[in-house]
Amino acid sequence: MTITPFTCHCIGDTLDGLRDGLSHFSGPSRAAVVFAADPESKMFIFDPQRLLSGHEPRLKELYVDNRDWQKRPLVQRGSLKYSHISPERNLQMTGLISYGGRSGSVCYQMWFTEHHPDMCSIGPTERWLEHAAWRFAHDMANESALYTGISGSFLREYATHAVRDDVVDRMNLLLGWDTRLRIYPILDAILELSRTREEGAWPRGKLVFVEPQSLGRIPFLARFSPTEQPTMENIKHVRKLLAAVEQSGLKLISDGCCVAGIADDSLPDFSITAEFNGGHGFLKVVDDTICSFADGAYQSTTRRANLVHLEEALLESDLDRESGNAVFKILSTLVHQAEDQKHGATLVLDLNRTPVAISGQCFEHPLDLGEAGNLNLAKSLLRVDGAVHIGVDMHLHGFACLLDGRAIASENRARGARYNSALRFTAEHANIIVVVVSSDRPVSIIQSGIEISAACQWKPVSCRIVQPIPLNHWVKGNGD
Repeated sequence: MTITPFTCHCIGDTLDGLRDGLSHFSGPSRAAVVFAADPESKMFIFDPQRLLSGHEPRLKELYVDNRDWQKRPLVQRGSLKYSHISPERNLQMTGLISYGGRSGSVCYQMWFTEHHPDMCSIGPTERWLEHAAWRFAHDMANESALYTGISGSFLREYATHAVRDDVVDRMNLLLGWDTRLRIYPILDAILELSRTREEGAWPRGKLVFVEPQSLGRIPFLARFSPTEQPTMENIKHVRKLLAAVEQSGLKLISDGCCVAGIADDSLPDFSITAEFNGGHGFLKVVDDTICSFADGAYQSTTRRANLVHLEEALLESDLDRESGNAVFKILSTLVHQAEDQKHGATLVLDLNRTPVAISGQCFEHPLDLGEAGNLNLAKSLLRVDGAVHIGVDMHLHGFACLLDGRAIASENRARGARYNSALRFTAEHANIIVVVVSSDRPVSIIQSGIEISAACQWKPVSCRIVQPIPLNHWVKGNGD
């Protein structure tokens, strides 16, 4: 089988929209797909940014050496081709999220994207990939005469829909199909509340949505009269009420239409919770965090520092695994403290047996950070201007330290003094890792004068100028 220009156009538009949408939802993201139009055709791969590079053995095992994908029950070509897709679940490949399906117009398709380490949940992303499969199958079923070319636009703006689809799936699993909760209005109200200030302050507190039939089982601390319950459309009124549960452990309770009252933790088996934390918040279904929200949009991030590069650097050091884990735990605790308190900080991890001399405030005896009291003190010292100096012995050797060094080529004038000082200092001192926490930027991990945590900027590639290739050729030469 040859790939027609129409197929290339459909799949290129779909993948472009998918990639752009996921990049806004989860940070820079790539996407790829493997597909076969019918059971007799070859399996093709479309991976313009080499997302699947390194996974050749697994893909070869699944689709080249093994032809089980052709033997499973197939959706007959032409039957229910406009709407029916039989889902194919996540393949559970390392570092990837995948989801696909079978339909009358596309025998088999599996879509892939990155599994970012700081995702609250992969559920919305799976729903996004599921919708990409549905859009591609629908476009292929329409054929060129009826092709609208809007699939990419749908996928580019799919964030709220993906969150809604994941919430609905979880709700149906726990409550069944007969429920009166309407998710879209709830999601819209949450975003609108997150943007609404009261006396200059961003919202804080918890707003819980429950099935209307469950209200009678909630032991309210205070229940509002039915005629006095503010509607969810009255955002300013709800925002004022939210101040009543701020930092109290209590929750506003809503049935999706009105705010019914105030309760504690005695909630029904199913609930949707919006947790407002000032400039951002989190959406939870029962106890599972689905996503975060900020700036009027839903995002997949946990809003905590991604320290995977620090963990990898420790694994590559001379530290044994137990010591490396202990050091990582200490630094993670300090970094998250600075993040939560929203202040900048610099942490110097000195992996030398004899710590380097750094100008700063030293102690008569270094403080053992394995002791809870000393670790709490270190959290407070993070606020002092300058760096904290932590040795490989897991002791705090100093604070308010000044990092100096000669200018280097990799400096970034768009970044502050903390960042560039760390670049200079690590360029001149071996076995030093510096973690820079900025109050308004991601955490940076710096070693040997290089930011090892810098996001990889993939070269933009228009999917319309790249052709799908047979998978059996790709696994041999990785697309070359």
